[in-house]
Amino acid sequence: MTRLLGVARRVALAAVRCSTCGRSGLSMFYAVRRGRKAGVFQTWSECRAQVDRFPAARFKKFATEEEAWAFVRKPASPGGSEGTENKRDQESQVKANKRLREPSDGEGNTEPCAKQARQTAESVPSVDKDTFSYMGESVVVYTDGCCSSNGRKRARAGIGVYWGPGHPLNIGIRLPGRQTNQRAEIHAACKAIEQAKAQNIKKLVLYTDSMFTINGVTNWIQGWKKNGWKTSAGKEVTNKEDFAVLEQLTQGMDIQWMHVPGHSGFVGNEEADRLAREGAKQSED
Repeated sequence: MTRLLGVARRVALAAVRCSTCGRSGLSMFYAVRRGRKAGVFQTWSECRAQVDRFPAARFKKFATEEEAWAFVRKPASPGGSEGTENKRDQESQVKANKRLREPSDGEGNTEPCAKQARQTAESVPSVDKDTFSYMGESVVVYTDGCCSSNGRKRARAGIGVYWGPGHPLNIGIRLPGRQTNQRAEIHAACKAIEQAKAQNIKKLVLYTDSMFTINGVTNWIQGWKKNGWKTSAGKEVTNKEDFAVLEQLTQGMDIQWMHVPGHSGFVGNEEADRLAREGAKQSED
């Protein structure tokens, strides 16, 4: 009898262990704290619809509904950073040209906001890496340039760089030198890369609404250099110095240049545009 009880106990323990190991096959709960719609969802497809391509989305997968709702309802820390709440949390991989990956059990995407702060032209100390938004391993940034009365005597140009809601690196400043819209677009990208390098960021996804800037730095510049900085029509490249600075800054960087239509409701682009317009109002000093 004792032997039979021992066998029964071992069978029962094995069943419990199998049940625990097989938890991933049971119902899971997807908590969305920040997305198109916050809440708890029972399928990855429902969760993905709320967070895919949503700026600074926050979501996580749980084994129980109670844990999921606790994540949704938990207030942000005073600094806005959730990077220390669970050292095992990792950013869900979001590639620019790949589908959003489903987080594994207990893994989440936390792309927190920094304290509300405005940056001046002065340098900023090292910023916590958890305050940035990511696509895979690359940090996401939006840049824009603007110029009122473009091409006229009283032209005023500004550059804007947007890293996320309330991010300490967000900046809007007056463009130094010649005041044109194209120069503002180029130098907005320059500023973003300068800031990234200062934070030891090597991989960037840089959004801009300027195809001129993207084509110039990724395609045209090689031909210009071969032609002695002349266009295919034999004319001097108007923005030679500006593109030379931008190309130099890209050295040692892994940059994905992404075009976003201007004034089309993309939050990052709208914010970069707002910062650029604020910068244009400043004095040239």
